[in-house]
Amino acid sequence: IENMGESIDAVLQPVIARNTIKRGTKRFLKLGDKEIIYNDDFMLVLQTKLSNPHYPPEIQAECTVINFTVTEQGLEEQLLFLVVKLERPDLARTKSELIQQQNEFKV
Repeated sequence: IENMGESIDAVLQPVIARNTIKRGTKRFLKLGDKEIIYNDDFMLVLQTKLSNPHYPPEIQAECTVINFTVTEQGLEEQLLFLVVKLERPDLARTKSELIQQQNEFKV
């Protein structure tokens, strides 16, 4: 689905959450008032042009969010980290530990 906004239609929630019903050997997905055969190879890709979208926590918990935005500053930080990692692995390790701690403190 292309050009998503910050809201996702409630009809897509069972698809995102993969709420399937098993009947015999087949799995079904309830979409609206219809039941559709679910294929394990199915993949839903939601694309947005928003630079920093904010989706509800339940959506973010069920999805993998990938930011394809490339900025000059972001590239500089990545290159600097690679240089520091080669020249001062102790500092790179400390930075990685601090980032991990910071991510653990987020709610």
